[in-house]
Amino acid sequence: MLLTSYLLAALALVLAWPAPVMLSRAHWPARSPFAAMVLWQSIALAGGLSMIGAMLCYGLVPLGDNLPDGLRGLIRVLLGQESLDSLGILHAFALSAAALLSVHLVFTLWLTYFRINRQRRRHRDMLHLLSSPSSERPATLVIDHEAPVAYCLPGGSRSVTVLSEGLMKLLSPTELRAVLLHEETHLAQRHHLLLWAFAAWRSALPWLPTSKLAQRAVSSLIEIMADDVALRSVDKSTLVTAIALVASGAAQLPAASLVSGGGEKIDTPTTTSARLSRLLTPEPALGAGFRSTVLAVAVLLMAVPTVLLLAPGLFG
Repeated sequence: MLLTSYLLAALALVLAWPAPVMLSRAHWPARSPFAAMVLWQSIALAGGLSMIGAMLCYGLVPLGDNLPDGLRGLIRVLLGQESLDSLGILHAFALSAAALLSVHLVFTLWLTYFRINRQRRRHRDMLHLLSSPSSERPATLVIDHEAPVAYCLPGGSRSVTVLSEGLMKLLSPTELRAVLLHEETHLAQRHHLLLWAFAAWRSALPWLPTSKLAQRAVSSLIEIMADDVALRSVDKSTLVTAIALVASGAAQLPAASLVSGGGEKIDTPTTTSARLSRLLTPEPALGAGFRSTVLAVAVLLMAVPTVLLLAPGLFG
């Protein structure tokens, strides 16, 4: 099991630094946002599993030859059937670190969910005061503001799309349709769950390059995915105009928290620039072979630490 802990530690190290840095600098994700999204998720999940697994396996080395035996030995120690001295200081420290990291990750995930839900409730209450339901579009609220603003506020059956009066006056019906399709895609594909997970990951491990780079990349990829859905119904020039006008609205709002208060990050200038560049100078989509390879790598990343942990006696 000592070798297993070393292999997991090596995998965790790769997924914590070189892998996310290389992926964040790659140009192909914009050509296949779904595959890139799956790969980012696998890097985050496999990295966390490898970190915890490496410490757990190292800590259990004196108690068994594999994870099941080691866990049974740990139970005996906790029940007082075996002396704690059999662990040793370093192995006891590794087990404690694995337990603390696991609790920290789960607690941060819950805390981030609680915080975002609380922000959304406050935001929804604010909208009840500052907006009115659209008479033409269901699940749509209109705020009386001249800045061109559009965003969605998730909430299950209470999910809404929010538009400003300024946006509705400024955009043509086709451009407004593009904006609505974009925002409705965020809700339909539940992009807020991805943002929540990666926000929690970054809050839990802010010093880890994976967390920062992944959150930034995922925020950009969900915008690209929503753009792709909108492009099925509107032409490219219409979407470009709509993106540019909506982006100009964020800069005009004196309190950006009105838009981001629900836990959903508004477009940054960098993301908007990347979206416009992708539409104005399009590149061909990735071939099926490349996409399949990326998805296979993502599956492999998750499978390796799982097999190392769960296959008894695979490595000593």
